[in-house]
Amino acid sequence: MPSLLDIRRRIRSVKNTQQLTKAMKTVSAARLRRAQERVVNARPYANQLRNVLTNLAAKIENISHPLLDARPEQRTLLVVVTADRGLCGAFNSNLIRVAQNFLRDRTDRNITLYLIGRKGRDFFRRRQAAITGDYVNFFTKLDYGHAREISQQIIDLYTKAEIDAVYFIYNEFKSVIQQRVVVEKLLPLVREELQETKSQIDYIYEQPPQEIFNRMLPRYVEIQIYRALLESVASELGARMAAMDTATRNAGDMIDSLTLNMNRIRQAAITREIIEVVSGAGAT
Repeated sequence: MPSLLDIRRRIRSVKNTQQLTKAMKTVSAARLRRAQERVVNARPYANQLRNVLTNLAAKIENISHPLLDARPEQRTLLVVVTADRGLCGAFNSNLIRVAQNFLRDRTDRNITLYLIGRKGRDFFRRRQAAITGDYVNFFTKLDYGHAREISQQIIDLYTKAEIDAVYFIYNEFKSVIQQRVVVEKLLPLVREELQETKSQIDYIYEQPPQEIFNRMLPRYVEIQIYRALLESVASELGARMAAMDTATRNAGDMIDSLTLNMNRIRQAAITREIIEVVSGAGAT
């Protein structure tokens, strides 16, 4: 049975942990509000850019672009977006599990990984997976420039025909307590989907539509990657806030249990001392 000193030390340690988890929850909640606003603002922009592209594609008779070239998917690039830090519940493990299932279901293809986030990079590096590139330690200061750098590397690989398809795995932000793992095909863009539009807008083009389309298509890929990164940041903060809230409550329950146990031991010690005094008095 542990002594009173051991239990007091344990209670002190748990209280320190509880203060830490409470502070992490507060910080995550403050950052989540800003991250959620960025996600909500990015979604309409991405959708509107796609609408502009579909209207442009409808005006072009023989639409062509390297990002529209569909090839047999023999060499696939899988982009996995995880977090740089842990302590966010099952956020990273869910993403890694989906990525492993993706690799397991497509053993007939040559799949290489592009890992965004330190947790995913460390996991697959320890297992000696085929890694084309990685991008880590930037989520705290995420801006559009990061998405541009990542998209440029991916577009270069695709236009040089070093890969035949690009898939994205990331967490889509639904609410503070709900995230959804998404497996999304990024490249090649589907030619038929771009040319199908219900309501065409008759734009006045200062330059040929094909030239504008060629400049906007890489920008569309950048926006999709930037939106996925924003979704991942908001999902990570929501998962961390929920995990830290649960940890804080569990620490409180543990403190109550340890305090009750300490009181029982102290009461038993006092009772034993009283019995010894009474027994000693009776013996005399």
